[in-house]
Amino acid sequence: MADQNQKAEIFELNNGTMRVFITNYGCTITSLSVPGKDGKLADVVLGFDSVDPYMQGLAPYFGCIVGRVANRIKDGKFTLNGTDYSLPVNRPPNSLHGGHKGYDKQIWEVAEHKKGDNGSITFKYHSRDGEEGYPGNLSLTATYTLTSTTSMRLDMEAVPETKPTPVSLAQHTYWNLAGHNSGNILDHAIQIWANHVTPVDENTVPTGEIKPVKGTPFDFTAQKRIGESIHEVGIGYDHNYVLDCGEEKEGLKHAARVRDPSSSRVLNLWSNAPGMQFYTGNYVNGVVGKGGAVYGKHAGLCLETQGFPNAINTPNFPSIVVQPGEKYRHSMLFEFSVE
Repeated sequence: MADQNQKAEIFELNNGTMRVFITNYGCTITSLSVPGKDGKLADVVLGFDSVDPYMQGLAPYFGCIVGRVANRIKDGKFTLNGTDYSLPVNRPPNSLHGGHKGYDKQIWEVAEHKKGDNGSITFKYHSRDGEEGYPGNLSLTATYTLTSTTSMRLDMEAVPETKPTPVSLAQHTYWNLAGHNSGNILDHAIQIWANHVTPVDENTVPTGEIKPVKGTPFDFTAQKRIGESIHEVGIGYDHNYVLDCGEEKEGLKHAARVRDPSSSRVLNLWSNAPGMQFYTGNYVNGVVGKGGAVYGKHAGLCLETQGFPNAINTPNFPSIVVQPGEKYRHSMLFEFSVE
């Protein structure tokens, strides 16, 4: 078990070009600075200057790792091997991102922190049987590594110890490549390597269908300005994309490419997860963040690679159940450049 005296702190990874601050409270990226076209560094993630606002619950999942199961579980209920489980309904009528006190609200143990050009930090957490309603003990690790001058990799692993359990972790950073305090992301262009999306019901839970994006406002198979068709999808994008057509590299598939025209910053995201929630910060409303910046609607975008939402209740979705002795592995590579 983690030492109960562990306190929430902020740690730095810095290779001279890229600078990242991460706290062991929820494995949260609080700041990530990379150069733009003029060579100037800007912090491109929404967040707070200290750990206190995160611990006070002021962040709408800024920068954290969410689990045991990311996204929504319909009505907070599922059945596994004949046993019914009830989860906290923390976003009525559903359970969202692990419940009232998911992994984003836990202090993780700092297992290792390496400085230097390929700096890394490894966090560990032990999730107990019955925590937030989920079955079985689960041992977790998450490692952030600077893999080159302007790229960072995240490797998440989880091993069930006693019972089969659903596991689907996601990294919930809100990106604004123009700088966290630069307004909305509607002028960013995005390409998503997904020919299909999972449509949702009125409570934003997937219906179980897998629909082609072609000819719909959800089509980002070619690079497109985010604001171009956003008015056609209600309050904004908050949908799971089926990552089914990206090239592979180092066992990861190309998931998305985002470009901000003002700074020429580009983020390429690679992942081994089957889905990705593309979320345009629709519920962000007047959050006072770093340096007094006020974050409003669409102030950032999230690229949450994940198992499909509500997969535990949807037999035709890829299974998120992990057996004792098996290992859940989820990796993401964030590559920044200027183009």
